[in-house]
Amino acid sequence: MLGGMGSELATLLVSCRDRRGIVAALAQVLFGHGANILDADQHTDPVAQQFFQRIRVDLSELLTDRGTLERAIAEVAQRFGMTYRLIYAERTKRVALFVSKYEHCLYDLLLRHRGGEIACEIPIIVSNHPDLAPVAREFGIEYVCVPKDATNQEAAEARELELLAEHRIDLVVLARYMRILSPRFVSSWENRIINIHHSFLPAFIGQKPYHQAYQRGVKLIGATAHYASPVLDEGPIIEQDVVRCSHKDSVEDLVRKGRDLEKVVLARAVRLHLDDRILVYDNKTVVFD
Repeated sequence: MLGGMGSELATLLVSCRDRRGIVAALAQVLFGHGANILDADQHTDPVAQQFFQRIRVDLSELLTDRGTLERAIAEVAQRFGMTYRLIYAERTKRVALFVSKYEHCLYDLLLRHRGGEIACEIPIIVSNHPDLAPVAREFGIEYVCVPKDATNQEAAEARELELLAEHRIDLVVLARYMRILSPRFVSSWENRIINIHHSFLPAFIGQKPYHQAYQRGVKLIGATAHYASPVLDEGPIIEQDVVRCSHKDSVEDLVRKGRDLEKVVLARAVRLHLDDRILVYDNKTVVFD
C-alpha cells in the first residue's frame, strides 16, 4: 500500500467488446489526472470477444478532483462501450449473513471477520430460525428471526428487504440459508448474493447432494460458492474446491469432509467479492488474482 494511503485507494473494473487501444486509453486518462496505477490485470475471452480489466490506483496525488476523474473515465467508457465501476477503498462494505440452523459457515465467517481476514462490517444476521441467536450474541451482532415457509414467503421476503435497506447492506451471504429465495428477491440483488452449495456444481444440484454423491459412488466431493440467480444453483460460479473420498466413506463422512470445504470456499468467495476482484458475464465470472 503506497505511503499507507489506504483511504486514497480505488479500484476500476471494466468490461467491453475487445478492440485495440483500450488499455492505452485507460492508462492515459488515469495518468493524465495524476492517479498512480499500483497494479493492473486483464483478460480477453477470444470466443466471446470480450475484454476485462481490473486496475488498482492510488489517488493521493490526484491533479484534479474525483468528480473530474469520474467524468473523464465515463468519457472513455462511452467511447469504447464499456461497462465499468470505480470503487473507493475508504467505504467499507456492509454484509448481511443469512443462516438457518447450520452454524459451521457462520462461525467461520465471524471468526475470520474478527481476525481481520475479511474486511467489511457485519451489522446483522438474518435467520428463519431462532437457533443461532446465541452465536450472534457472542459476536455482538444483531440477530433477526424472520420465519419463512410456503405460506408467508412474500411477506417474509418483504421484511428481509426492509432489513437490508435499513442496514445499508452491500452484500448478502447465504451461509447455509436453507430457504429458496424468490426470483424477484434475487433479481433485485443481482450479483450481490453469494450462496454456498455443498457440491461441485453443476453436479448434484438441489437437495441432499452428499446423499446423491454417495449413491453415485463418486471419488471426489466438492463445494461451490456462486452468485444466486433466479434458477436454483445455476448462478455464476465464483470459487470451488474438492476433497477425495472413497468407497469406505459413509454419507456422514461425506458431510463431515464437505463442511470443511464449504467454510473455506465460501470465505474465499466473500473475500474476492469484497476485494472487487470479480466481473460477471454470460453467467460466468472473471476472477482476478
